[in-house]
Amino acid sequence: MPVSVHYAVTVLIWGLTWTAIRLQVESAAVDLAVFYRFVMASAVALGLLALLRRLPRLNLAQHGWLLLQGLTLYSVNFLLIYRAAENMTSGLLAVIFSLAALFNAINGWLWMRQRPHVRLYPAMVLGVSGVALLFWHDLRLGNASLASILFAVAGTFWFSMGNLISVRVREAGIPLLVANAWAMVYGAVILGIWCLIQGVTWTLPDSAVFWGATLFLAVPGSIVAFYCYLTVIQTLGADRAGYATVLFPVVALSVSTWLEGFDWTLTAIAGAGLALLGNLVLFGRRPQWLARRAPAQVSGTGPDIG
Repeated sequence: MPVSVHYAVTVLIWGLTWTAIRLQVESAAVDLAVFYRFVMASAVALGLLALLRRLPRLNLAQHGWLLLQGLTLYSVNFLLIYRAAENMTSGLLAVIFSLAALFNAINGWLWMRQRPHVRLYPAMVLGVSGVALLFWHDLRLGNASLASILFAVAGTFWFSMGNLISVRVREAGIPLLVANAWAMVYGAVILGIWCLIQGVTWTLPDSAVFWGATLFLAVPGSIVAFYCYLTVIQTLGADRAGYATVLFPVVALSVSTWLEGFDWTLTAIAGAGLALLGNLVLFGRRPQWLARRAPAQVSGTGPDIG
């Protein structure tokens, strides 16, 4: 399957998860809602692999990497982002989380000595500016506390570290579907321990909407989307894959137009245009005349999407 399809599926599904998350947390405590999501996701993923007899035996070192992936991608990052959302407008949270590509580039350079793709910086300027315009009304409210901003930044950082750990998991020779299944198991265990520490009241919501939203978040939102996203990382690199976080809000607000009557002002339209333009700058093919004149880049490259 072309990497462009994996990228598009990631953006589409994670754009839709914003609505599903809102429906889920209306019926359960935030920590418990995230826990149920990854219990369901890990059970489905591990169960299917076991049924298909595609669960190879892994050594202790490999499980160590999977524990780290579960810690960064499937537990702590979600807890931090959800904590931030309690005292922050969705707009500011989206702007901060859209910096994931920049975090990926910085962390990749610091920890793995990977030089960021040359197109990343202009694309990030366009993309983050676009997300800021999309949520300009929310940003003008300016009601976020310092703690919520720090939670959002920390959650984005942990997500970024999980992106890089997924590269190490691949280098450890673990098949992607197997890696995700076990990492989600570890994520669910970590979330369960956290709920116990927090003294969360263990309840099973009786709302069909809650379980429908949880099912969507677990299967398409976790199993399918993370498989596609990590495939993009393995093909294009974490820095370029992270730009998907800039496009989630565009999809989310498009859905909100239909479900909640979101009003597309000129500012919001301009913001969506900038975000899409940034995507074109990052992934579009260069004109042939420019490609002939420009020297080939030695590192930080990958196949173009467009």
